[in-house]
Amino acid sequence: MVTERTFAAVIFDFGGVITSSPFEAFNRLEAERGLPQDFVRRVNATNPDDNAWARFERAEIGAAEFDALFATEARTQGHDLAGNDVLAVLAGAVRPAMVNALDQLKAAGYRIACITNNVPTGHGGAGLARSEDRSDALEQIFARFELVIESSKAGVRKPDPRIYQMMCEKLGLEPTACIYLDDLGVNCKPAAQLGMAAIKVTSGQQALADLSALLALPLG
Repeated sequence: MVTERTFAAVIFDFGGVITSSPFEAFNRLEAERGLPQDFVRRVNATNPDDNAWARFERAEIGAAEFDALFATEARTQGHDLAGNDVLAVLAGAVRPAMVNALDQLKAAGYRIACITNNVPTGHGGAGLARSEDRSDALEQIFARFELVIESSKAGVRKPDPRIYQMMCEKLGLEPTACIYLDDLGVNCKPAAQLGMAAIKVTSGQQALADLSALLALPLG
């Protein structure tokens, strides 16, 4: 007899899940500068555990050092691009249906949390908004989460399994009682290996459909 799995918590990535993907913004920047498509991703995929981006997300370096180190890494890849130019386009558009789903999940009794790789100057991959209005809006979204773990404060970043284990410990739950959503497969893999039900997000609509199916709860 198959036992239906019971979940107690849903854990979200932020950029690319609650907001549109920062990779879309990177592609627009690349097009404007005449750079190859996905150039920023290629720079960040080189030496991924110890490059400027990884070190910045762990708060091991500040914004000025990131700006210079990223520029050096970009030149190594054959093009000029400052780190500050990349940071300036990070803010993504909020997906209203995802925010509504947070409220629906809470109303249905599920605990909601967030694990985000971010940098010391803002929330999440899509949280570096410069306007005061946008900052307030983001804070209202973050306030919905029972717990938020930010890489720049925790000193560890996804896909390191420790950050997922840290969240489970804070929630007081086994990984098998959790669902995890992220737009990067490399970040979903360790969550799944720990026992979480992992959903790779390709769009807001797809994410909500998959989450609804797992919970047997209409969302959106």
